[in-house]
Amino acid sequence: MEKVLVSACLVGCRCRYDGEHAHAQLPQNVELVPVCPEVAGGLPIPRDPAEIIGGTGNDVLAGRARVCTRAGRDVTAQFKRGAEHALRICREEGIIRAILKRRSPSCGATQVYDGTFSGRLIAGAGVTAALLLQHGIPIEER
Repeated sequence: MEKVLVSACLVGCRCRYDGEHAHAQLPQNVELVPVCPEVAGGLPIPRDPAEIIGGTGNDVLAGRARVCTRAGRDVTAQFKRGAEHALRICREEGIIRAILKRRSPSCGATQVYDGTFSGRLIAGAGVTAALLLQHGIPIEER
């Protein structure tokens, strides 16, 4: 059976920043491998909301942008550590695709919030999504 990496919040895990989940309709004919990159990177539940400041996930990975909480705490290292964890799981488990939470600063694949905490979106991927895409792992958003 095919294994698919999935954002843990989509399978009902209360691991979002606000301690809630984002349960979604997911395929039944695959083995889902849940991961929350932010928790895997060392962040607590609940936690202050975070956004990418100065770009997108690709910019964070290249050192041109950072991830900060609304209160101004830099959590870039935790986001990068979580992204590496997700990629490691994909490699160890032979996972070749992922279903991730849309608009997340970790998991969003096509849009993320713009870093102003105003609700505005920009085109681009979150940190984990960017790393997975860089390694050829396609992402479906939910």
